[in-house]
Amino acid sequence: MMAWRELYPFDSRYLSLGPHRLHYIDEGGGEPLLFVHGNPTWSFYWRNLILGLRDRYRCIAVDHIGCGLSDKPQDYPYTLQQRIDDLVQVVERLDLRGATLLAHDWGGAIGLGTVQRLKERFGRIVLFNTGAFPPPFVPLRIAICRTPILGALAVRRLNSFARAALTIAVEKPERMTGDVRSGLLAPYDNWANRVAVDRFVRDIPFTRRHPTWQVLERIEAGLGALAGWPIQLIWGMRDWCFRPECLERFIGHWPKAEVHRLYDCGHYVIEDAYERIVPLVRDFLANHPVRPQSTVV
Repeated sequence: MMAWRELYPFDSRYLSLGPHRLHYIDEGGGEPLLFVHGNPTWSFYWRNLILGLRDRYRCIAVDHIGCGLSDKPQDYPYTLQQRIDDLVQVVERLDLRGATLLAHDWGGAIGLGTVQRLKERFGRIVLFNTGAFPPPFVPLRIAICRTPILGALAVRRLNSFARAALTIAVEKPERMTGDVRSGLLAPYDNWANRVAVDRFVRDIPFTRRHPTWQVLERIEAGLGALAGWPIQLIWGMRDWCFRPECLERFIGHWPKAEVHRLYDCGHYVIEDAYERIVPLVRDFLANHPVRPQSTVV
């Protein structure tokens, strides 16, 4: 067994979405928690939260098509809208009711787009270093990955996007042991298997002409309708990508949200501080019951 598997002691499950298999894990029992990852991570990123919560909650973590242990088709429409459509299918087919969304990075837009489509199935939201609006800025190191030819070579041949994140997305490098690094990189081990990493980057809209810009505008326009929900925002304040102004933008829509600013953490905030985050999430869930109207009748 590969050493990183000991850090990820979960049974694999699969759903067929058309001709493709989506991998997910489903641990524990009780109220469902839906974990939605971003780029270039996968369900492995959530492992410590799941281990800390599965004694009381049913923890479901998906791997988007092209990511993690899911199929990696080369001709898939890797767009935000497709990701939302996929996750809607997962929620409906697993018949999740009274669920809580936990999301990071691109998972915020994907997860919130799904919540807005299926409000009756959700009741709480927990977000980590993410966005759900047209990007107020695009870091240069990401923009470079969009350059013709050279960007694809860097992301898909050299795996530079995922490898760089192992260093620049954390503030506590001692947490990134060899096994953790291997686990985060394991699904993205060749050109073909890095297709979604590249396509996630290319789906970042730089202008209003990009179709994903309109999708993000629609998601942001719907955030106010969720303002009365129990919402927790946990932010690594040293994130160079989803910077503190992204947190403030969410607070503008959700002024009553419970906010935790972790000033010594970066983008991979859960890698930096999982031992502090598990109790924060447990307390939030215990103190904020799922809204009754969120249960499907």
